[in-house]
Amino acid sequence: MVSRLSIVYRSLSRLTIVAPQETSVPENPPPRRRLRWLLPALLVLGWLALSGVAGPYSGKLSEVQSNDQSEFLPGSAESQRVAELSAGFSDSDSFPAFLLVESDSALTQEQLAAFGDFARSVPGIEVADGRTVGDFLVPGPIPVIPSEDGRAALALVSFDAGELSAQLPDGESPITVAVQQIRDAEPDLPGSTVYVAGPAATTADLVTAFGGIDGTLLLVAGIAVLVILLVVYRSPVLPLFVLLTAGFALTTASLVVYLLADAGVVTLDGQGQGILSILVVGAATDYSLLLVARYREELRRHDDRYDAMRRAWRQTLEPVLASAATVVLGLLCLLLADIGPTRGLGPVTAVGIVAAVLAALTFLPALLVLPGRTSGGEHGRWVFWPAVPHVGSRGPESTGAWARVSRLVGRRPVAVGVLSALFLLVLAAFSPTLPSDGVSQSDTFLDRVESVVGGEALARHFPAGSGSPTLVLAPEADLAAVTSAVESADGVSAVAPTPDPATGQPRVVDGLVQLQVTLDDPADSPAAEDAVAALRTDLDDVGPDVLVGGTTAQALDVKDISTADRDRIIPVILLVVFVVLALLLRSLVAPLLLLVCNVLSFAATLGAAALVFDHVLDLPGGDPTVPLYAFVFLVALGIDYSIFLMTRVREESLHQGTRAGVLTGLSVTGGVITSAGIVLAATFAALGVLPILFLLQIAFLVAFGVLLDTFVVRSLLVPAAVLLLGKKVWWPSRLAKAEPAA
Repeated sequence: MVSRLSIVYRSLSRLTIVAPQETSVPENPPPRRRLRWLLPALLVLGWLALSGVAGPYSGKLSEVQSNDQSEFLPGSAESQRVAELSAGFSDSDSFPAFLLVESDSALTQEQLAAFGDFARSVPGIEVADGRTVGDFLVPGPIPVIPSEDGRAALALVSFDAGELSAQLPDGESPITVAVQQIRDAEPDLPGSTVYVAGPAATTADLVTAFGGIDGTLLLVAGIAVLVILLVVYRSPVLPLFVLLTAGFALTTASLVVYLLADAGVVTLDGQGQGILSILVVGAATDYSLLLVARYREELRRHDDRYDAMRRAWRQTLEPVLASAATVVLGLLCLLLADIGPTRGLGPVTAVGIVAAVLAALTFLPALLVLPGRTSGGEHGRWVFWPAVPHVGSRGPESTGAWARVSRLVGRRPVAVGVLSALFLLVLAAFSPTLPSDGVSQSDTFLDRVESVVGGEALARHFPAGSGSPTLVLAPEADLAAVTSAVESADGVSAVAPTPDPATGQPRVVDGLVQLQVTLDDPADSPAAEDAVAALRTDLDDVGPDVLVGGTTAQALDVKDISTADRDRIIPVILLVVFVVLALLLRSLVAPLLLLVCNVLSFAATLGAAALVFDHVLDLPGGDPTVPLYAFVFLVALGIDYSIFLMTRVREESLHQGTRAGVLTGLSVTGGVITSAGIVLAATFAALGVLPILFLLQIAFLVAFGVLLDTFVVRSLLVPAAVLLLGKKVWWPSRLAKAEPAA
């Protein structure tokens, strides 16, 4: 052991990194030689300056988040029309929190009195800077309602919904802070439990769940990437350079997104911020891996590091830009969505991809050619120490595991292609069983947060829809018929018109009356959504001007419009990807082949997710946006690896013919693409550390799908299919007509 340590010590002692003035450049080098290191130095300094300006904005993105549910839906949605028309029935729009006390036995008069005192004290609880909870409430008393079984009591705290987008001086949401302060002030009632639940409490719990999103995600993702890069490069320097590149890309993207969101150009929510961080780190690392691999390959051919980098940069530029263009255009297709967060995610993540490309193609190359040398006098290769690439050394095209995989595919393309396709088809057969018809808001959390536990307690003692009524708007002349239809509808617990404070009669605004409908089931449950859907159908028979809105109706509209978004956007993304691939590969057959393979991979990923979610994780269901998000990331990102492979195959085919080009391309790119896939899968898997159902599902889908693309589609299915098609894969380019001799 001691002898091994001494060997390592002697190796370290021979490695010296020399400052620019100490390199072997002559004392008065020609201007061109000076510019060779001056440009990289200026690029590094420029990125350092930009990062110094942009760095603080990574922590300020939460200040420009918008988690207002009213922004989710377009104005044409029925629930949004009801929200606008209902404004005349109250002085302000309310956003309730439920204070609930529950006991195993009947509450005593002393307990009820103490709970009532607490409820009445809530407006006086301080929030921040002398402002109290009452400053954010709808004016009016806070009544206490005992349950029929006597074992619970409910107090309704009505926040002003207009305060949802407000901010305290420290950037926090006043409603979120108010809910937490109320919880901290909960009275100690022996023999009973007090909860703060309802929509306001759910929002507060969501904000808390996303509160440490940047630090947690980046720490987990950074550790995963660092470990993978250390294994891949076996170098202490290169992983740090790549991580620094990803970090600079993220700070730049954060600055641009902050400015756009602050100006109202884009909409950013908590989920979008988390996906942005992961996507930028993963994409920047992928592009960096591709550049470094090509640079190391060129260092085996060229002694001068600048010549090697110039050639590597030129050969990397096309596939990286094509990959980035595919991802950016695919993400921008989300602008076609009607759901606000989905539409906002497109430009936010597109900014992240652009920042990743800029950092990987400017900052990283400048770092890699920084002056320095190993003990052997090899300039520009110290960053690879101890696995230094020497001129004339053998590369991965002739040695290693991927050379063996290449030979296997070359010997048995039919068997490899058929078996890999069958494997994907078997998994894809389970894709229709993936649940994506929505979940209750309480199932959004993977933890037992107080809003969920309190909501369950509420349902045990009150009609589950209490406090979040469904609103029905109808012409005054139809009041009797509408009331009768609502009372006879399934799933309805109670119905009452909104009264006029002056007369006590139903209030009439612009010829409309409003009914408040309490449902049997919790307002955020799928059962309540089914009841609202049936109620809308019944009321359509009463009159076309009868509208149904409220919290449950909003959730139903989100689900229906999300499904329509998915069906509309997926074909557009496929068309965009096909066009980009056709321009890149100068072919119509190759892009079609790649798309078919990647769509099959996507279907297989959905099938695997259906099995895991249902039989392993026992998840309650899935949101309709999950398949759409997964498709965007898997097809737009997954096609990257096929682009990296096929651009190299085409490059080699120009000189050797298609067969030799496929085998050489697979063996040369195998290691770097596999490393890139593992890195991207690891970064997206980091989303699973957040206790949100949607992010857990996205984490699994993208991580598994990327690995499937990496190890099956790009490594086996695509090369085998190209070998079987031969030069026809390049039709109608000249490669399909005449090839150079292999």
